[in-house]
Amino acid sequence: MIGKSIAHYKILGQLGGGGMGVVYKAKDTKLGRTVALKVLSSEQHVSENDKERLLREARAAAALRHPNICTVYEIGEDDGISYISMAHVPGKSLKTVIEEGPLEIEQALDIAIQVAEGLQAAHKKTIVHRDIKSANILIDEIEQVTILDFGLAKPSTQAELAEEGGTAAYMSPEQARGAVLDHRTDIWSLGVCLYEMIAGRLPFEAEQGSAIIYQILNQSPPPLSELRSNVPEKVLRIVEKAMASDPYSRYQHVSEMLAELKFTRETLRAEASAVPGSEPSVAVLPFTDMSSDKGQEYFCDGMAEEIINSLAHIEGLRVVSRTSSFAFKNKNMDIREIGARLSVDTILEGSVRKAGDRLRITAQLVSVKNGYHLWSDRYDRDLQDVFSIQDEISENIADALKVRLTEKERRAIEKVPTTDIEAYDFYIRGRQYFQGLGVKGLEYARNMFTSAIIRDPRYALAYCGLADCYSMIYMYYDSDKTNIENGVTASQKALELDSELAEAHASYGLAVSLDGRYEEAERELQRAIEISPKLFEAYYFYARTCRVQGKLEEAIEMFAKASEVRPEDYQAPILMADTIRGLKRPEEMRNTFRRGLAVAEKHLEFHPKDARAYYLGAHAQLALGAKEKALEWNEQAMKLCPDDPATLYNAACLFSVMGEYDKCFECFEKAVDKGFAHRKWLENDPDLEAIRSDPRYETLLERLR
Repeated sequence: MIGKSIAHYKILGQLGGGGMGVVYKAKDTKLGRTVALKVLSSEQHVSENDKERLLREARAAAALRHPNICTVYEIGEDDGISYISMAHVPGKSLKTVIEEGPLEIEQALDIAIQVAEGLQAAHKKTIVHRDIKSANILIDEIEQVTILDFGLAKPSTQAELAEEGGTAAYMSPEQARGAVLDHRTDIWSLGVCLYEMIAGRLPFEAEQGSAIIYQILNQSPPPLSELRSNVPEKVLRIVEKAMASDPYSRYQHVSEMLAELKFTRETLRAEASAVPGSEPSVAVLPFTDMSSDKGQEYFCDGMAEEIINSLAHIEGLRVVSRTSSFAFKNKNMDIREIGARLSVDTILEGSVRKAGDRLRITAQLVSVKNGYHLWSDRYDRDLQDVFSIQDEISENIADALKVRLTEKERRAIEKVPTTDIEAYDFYIRGRQYFQGLGVKGLEYARNMFTSAIIRDPRYALAYCGLADCYSMIYMYYDSDKTNIENGVTASQKALELDSELAEAHASYGLAVSLDGRYEEAERELQRAIEISPKLFEAYYFYARTCRVQGKLEEAIEMFAKASEVRPEDYQAPILMADTIRGLKRPEEMRNTFRRGLAVAEKHLEFHPKDARAYYLGAHAQLALGAKEKALEWNEQAMKLCPDDPATLYNAACLFSVMGEYDKCFECFEKAVDKGFAHRKWLENDPDLEAIRSDPRYETLLERLR
């Protein structure tokens, strides 16, 4: 068949074969893409009923769109030959990976999670795979999982299973008996795959399929704990439940198994990170609004954010960012699961009841390990005392975690930002809008910060907020120089009011960096770090300031420190990897991209509308060789924010690296039309090397003069 054509597919080589036909690597001559072409067998032992059922289910599977499921493009027939065209996914089968030796526990859980996510999507469409096995699970070089042959499994009789030992080993007891199957058969098979990944062997083994079937129906598999030491009890329980002989004793839905897999993975990560001698860690959850007037949510969120900011002054304590901890807002999740996902030792939770000028605030610090309260208190105070309450909570947390505060740290925590409670009210409203980002959110935030300043003209933090609004608007949405001039002016005022305020130095550093005053920016950002060594924004924008100047080694150092301060942030490692690429260090680049992509994927579980995570993640996918995934992520970013200059700029960079130069310049033109104005980015971005000799590049630079 090599070199021949079926319909508009030219056969390039054979990928595999089985009872239902042969799979070829083929070129789709219409669309110019490489596909996997399954040509259905014409042999007599494959009945017409089997073929018809297979084609019917393949059509159903073609409706599935999920990153962990191999996409079916087309089902057709040519000169009496039935075929199914599918995505060609490069990589190794899980079976091949396991042949090299048992997998690390976390790696096995990661793969099982991805398989479960694909199964969950299929089961929602009432599609059961029926042939989940390690040979049908493909792993690419970034450990992205793709399930093959959805809807393409051939129903087997017991006689056939007796001959097909490789398939029989994954069959559920009900499947081995020839009973009617439902989605729980896939759960059993996934349990077998997880067992196989951890043990390096199958739970039931024999030379003949009939012997394997006998074992499945009459015996228990060798306990995993006897085949491999130190397998966590949580993992053993998952395998045992997934492989329960009685379908009613298994997980009843794959979503249940998926939740336990994720919880176990995050718990193991948290336990691994909590090494003796490491600094204690805390996440502050949004406080619950218990007020009779339910319009106080912004106040509750502001209370939690101010405590986060206070705790961030403590050098011996790791504090999870607002973005990450607030992802669990209104989520009915166990404290231990939240702690595991955030990789922290402790969680602060609380509630606020606000009535007129009176406050009742409760707060409790909970141990993730055992759920015990390490500290709790209740505050019945006047509204005017809100700052002292925040200070007391922060200091009590430090005491409970046995963190000694330096005099400098204590002064920073106890500093009162304003004496005007209405100005504070405007300020925390502004912070809430600012976190929403988007140009509308930034404009609302700007108005709130301005109102706070009108109430209290000496409110330095409000000037910082105002400056950051102008800087973000300039950077991402509107390149009118007035924005950056206003950002510089507001941050200068903050510095005049409080020269020891780290946020003021960081705000001024960002503003003057955007204005092209890089040496001044570096001095200010360095000063911010000296005052507050855990201020993420100072490291992050210092790194970006170095990067835009082409000072790549310095940028890498600052991105690394930003990641150290806030390990849950995806931006720093991805931009760091992109910077490493400019220094031609491929292995270091790939490892850093993998780390950044893992953080981005975790972030998107709770922030699925973050276009930035998608477009930066798309670059990571492409750098790691996952072109199709890169295009999918880029497309998702464009759907979320089709007119966002930063989204368009990053899409242009992606197309530049891919060699799609027309699409690249099309995105650049749109980005400039929507306000993109950063010539320096174009001049120093390593993604754009390929287009710098194109006349359209010079034209683009002219537009940005």
